[in-house]
Amino acid sequence: MADVLSQNEIDALLSALSTGELEPDELGKDDENHKVKLYDFKSPQKFSKEHIRTLELVHDNYARIISNYLTGQTRQNIKVKIETVEQITYEEFIHSVQNPTIITMFRMPPLSGSIIFETNPQFSLQVIDILLGGDGTRKVQTKEFSDIDKNIMKQITSGMINNLKLAWESILDVEPEVEGIETNPSINQTLAPNDPVALITFSVEMNKRSTFINMCIPYLSIEKILDRLVVQYAFQNTDEKLIAESRQKIEDGINKVDVDVIAELGSTNLTVDEFLKLTKGDVIKLNNRSSSPIKVYVGNEECYYAKPGIIGKSTGVMILDITDKEVNGYEQ
Repeated sequence: MADVLSQNEIDALLSALSTGELEPDELGKDDENHKVKLYDFKSPQKFSKEHIRTLELVHDNYARIISNYLTGQTRQNIKVKIETVEQITYEEFIHSVQNPTIITMFRMPPLSGSIIFETNPQFSLQVIDILLGGDGTRKVQTKEFSDIDKNIMKQITSGMINNLKLAWESILDVEPEVEGIETNPSINQTLAPNDPVALITFSVEMNKRSTFINMCIPYLSIEKILDRLVVQYAFQNTDEKLIAESRQKIEDGINKVDVDVIAELGSTNLTVDEFLKLTKGDVIKLNNRSSSPIKVYVGNEECYYAKPGIIGKSTGVMILDITDKEVNGYEQ
């Protein structure tokens, strides 16, 4: 906040202006607090950096999910990776996609309005070629999509869209519903040209070819759940009771597991002949002194050093130390 001038400072400033010692244009030149920032009223920034970051995290997970889905559908090794998440206007998005292309319209309650899922024609024709018996390696030529092509792609894109439920589960329980499919982007006028949208672009690598698919989420669709698009909120489980119940269930499950605990007093080597001649009352000399600690094994793993002794009428061991076997292994 700027310093408040005293009356004497105000009088001195007015005097300097009236005598010409100070020009009006020079006022505020040294004030670094007043910086002009350009703002485009035609394209207002509705999404904050935190919102964009959360959308990126959610759909980065979604990219891995549909990679597995497409690989299973096409029997090809397909890698999907998120490239960019940015805010643009709906008009900019429509002008950036090819014509013809595959545009799948869907809803995702409790989000409102329609969301657009656009698959690049190169990707769509390559997938169609594979599903119709080809290997997806032939040169793709852009053409109009037939009704058969549309039906095939509707099945594929519907499966991809249904996987959004799994990707969004950390934010919100959504129920994707496919509304329809179009091939001409200019026909689809579901939003005003200047409406802000979040454009999520994925790259798809298939048969050493790289293509793109896009998801266009209008601001109006997620306006009501913007408070959830914060990383701290989205990925923080505040239900302490649920956490406690989960921890107790894990402990109860572990407590039921039986493991063998073996205390080894020592060892020795006997020949087969010596073993066969053993009789009652014979003494076997071990390689460990009676005063030395013994090893305790849990599930065939050496875990503790202990001291043997008598507990009441029973024999037992007293734990002296942990062997730190795993730690020693890392240090080596």
